[in-house]
Amino acid sequence: MSADPIALAESHWTDHGWAHSAPGMRLVTTITRVQQLLHQRIDDLLRPDLTFARYEILMLLAFSRRGALPMSVIGSRLQVHAASVTSAVDRLERDGYVTRERVESDGRRVLARITSAGRKRAKAATDVLNREVFDDVGLPTATARKVTVDLDRVRAHLGDACDAERE
Repeated sequence: MSADPIALAESHWTDHGWAHSAPGMRLVTTITRVQQLLHQRIDDLLRPDLTFARYEILMLLAFSRRGALPMSVIGSRLQVHAASVTSAVDRLERDGYVTRERVESDGRRVLARITSAGRKRAKAATDVLNREVFDDVGLPTATARKVTVDLDRVRAHLGDACDAERE
């Protein structure tokens, strides 16, 4: 078995006189690696027609009262650039999962609306993700909740909008 490159990096950090920063560097690097691994697993499960980003859009629309949201609201809620939303909605529209509509009172505003095919695909994707990822992330439920609370504190420290007081 090969050595853990993140543990090795922490050791190098300490050896080079940055012991005070080594735990933070290891945490950031570990979070980044876990995010990469989870993202890859999710995208593999959602192929060929969805990515996690497109799945998130479908779920936002499915959870909305009218099944539709302005494109700008989608970007804001997902905290992504408008161009990323446009690209993802383009693909979802090509696949028949969403439609676009102009708001009659303001022709510049565009709504993305989930279709019945989009609702079916979102449900199927959710069933797979719950079973293959969310039900077992590799930690006991209580530990997963604690880690989430701790990471929410990090998010709040970095200025992100979150519920850092939840426990």
